[in-house]
Amino acid sequence: MNGSVNECLTDRTAENQAVETPPADPLSEVMIESTPILCCKDLCKSYKKNKPVLKDFNFTVEAGKITGLLGPNGCGKSTLLKLVSGILVPDGGDILLCGQKRSEKSNALISFLPDSPYFSGGQRVSGMLSYFADFYPDFDMTLAKNMLADLGIDPKARFRTLSKGTKEKVQLVLVMSRRAKLYMLDEPLGGVDPAARDYILKTIIGNYSPDSAVVITTHLISDVEAALDDFAFMNYGGQILLSGSADEVREREGKSLDTLFREVFAC
Repeated sequence: MNGSVNECLTDRTAENQAVETPPADPLSEVMIESTPILCCKDLCKSYKKNKPVLKDFNFTVEAGKITGLLGPNGCGKSTLLKLVSGILVPDGGDILLCGQKRSEKSNALISFLPDSPYFSGGQRVSGMLSYFADFYPDFDMTLAKNMLADLGIDPKARFRTLSKGTKEKVQLVLVMSRRAKLYMLDEPLGGVDPAARDYILKTIIGNYSPDSAVVITTHLISDVEAALDDFAFMNYGGQILLSGSADEVREREGKSLDTLFREVFAC
């Protein structure tokens, strides 16, 4: 990982140590400091009978952490994010957000980046920003415009005229310009050129507060692992094969998460 992302990581560590936990907002009601941002308990989801995508799945995300949810295609990563965001309904189990059972009210706590575009191609980028500003009270228009400028994206451009990678950048800008409790990013670097990945990682690292959390799913482990605080290797059926502190497992195993992932999931 190059120096600019390292500097951002250092700044985030200092900020987390220096910033006091703000009072709980009305949406999260009473949030005890030790309460996880996200807690999934015995979560189950199937699309076909007797073929569970998630079975008795348990997963916890702590405040102030960037967690990498890493696993092969079809293991249930995207399904999990859609369950947490309310797009899908679980067959069983519980989803808790800031200690509260998942509900329509808790949607306001979540900022979700799906793995495919969800805006009409005819919309202009500026219109997409206005839509988010109208729909989400926590949307920071100034931050969004600054990020678009940094990435060289014309706010007047229509969404359909943008490349796949630029569309993903626009959607990431929208998601990370909110002041949410939980940011869920499904393959945020998938179509982004290598030159922009460093900026995007800095955006992810720098644009959330110590009382919020980020979950990233990705196949580009080597590009994001230095930004991860925690990780979970997820197998088919939602089985967690290995999880914990990214730094601790690297020190214990003497290898990168990317190398360890290849070994764990070797064909």
